[in-house]
Amino acid sequence: MAYTGRKPIDGVGLGLRRDFIHDVPDDAVIDFFEIAPENWIGLGGAFGKRLRRLTERFPFTCHGLSLDLGGPRPLDTDYLQQLKQFFRSHDIHCYTEHLSYCGDEQGLLYDLMPMPFTEEAVHYVAERIRQVQDTLEQKIGIENISFYAQTQSDMTEAEFVNAVIDEADCGLLLDVNNTFVNATNHRYDPQTFIEAMPGDRIMYLHMAGHFDEAEDLKVDTHGQDIQAEVWELLDFTYQTHGLKPTLLERDFNIPPFPELMEEVDQIRARQNRLRASRQQKAS
Repeated sequence: MAYTGRKPIDGVGLGLRRDFIHDVPDDAVIDFFEIAPENWIGLGGAFGKRLRRLTERFPFTCHGLSLDLGGPRPLDTDYLQQLKQFFRSHDIHCYTEHLSYCGDEQGLLYDLMPMPFTEEAVHYVAERIRQVQDTLEQKIGIENISFYAQTQSDMTEAEFVNAVIDEADCGLLLDVNNTFVNATNHRYDPQTFIEAMPGDRIMYLHMAGHFDEAEDLKVDTHGQDIQAEVWELLDFTYQTHGLKPTLLERDFNIPPFPELMEEVDQIRARQNRLRASRQQKAS
């Protein structure tokens, strides 16, 4: 699935945070940005003006935190209308959310909780995704989350993700770091998971750092540099599914912007090496 907006998503992106929004030069060597819409809807002042300037210059995607696709409460239709207006206001045509639940009957839990990997859950969340797509009048993507508690399972995580995508007819935001974290914590092969993902549904990829709590326990923090094993898994993902747009996430321990750009440049260098290798083989 390709991004179909006026400003295409391609190359290498960066998750935009308020911490460094004023440090981003207008001529930054970045192909696209990603924001969490909850943090920006209705925001005015200097931050709102700066966001407007950047969305006029760069393609943007939105990656949601609180839609609660797998939760028990009805979807928030008022919020969906706010999203729709925000997307139109900033010419944003690519929206993704977590394949998880983050609330109960009382409200938000402020955490991403794994859904049970069952046929019943597939039907439930796929119907809600279709409702979101009908309201927004566009396809959305779902992201494979990192999780730590073992869920009820009638199928594997890969089978669950594929079943939801097929039934909902939606896209995939494939998080490479989450794949590595889950594979380590739950004892499966990350390359097998990557191979099982539907390449034609991948909208873009996420890359981030994690914390090594122990040799067999990784914690997805977005607060460290990307580790060597995750870089290798990114290369494998490109080899398996082709060069997909790839975005760097950094939420904590954010270094100065020039240092942050060094990891963005590493992603671009990997893309360029694979592109050159394939061109050489084709010549």
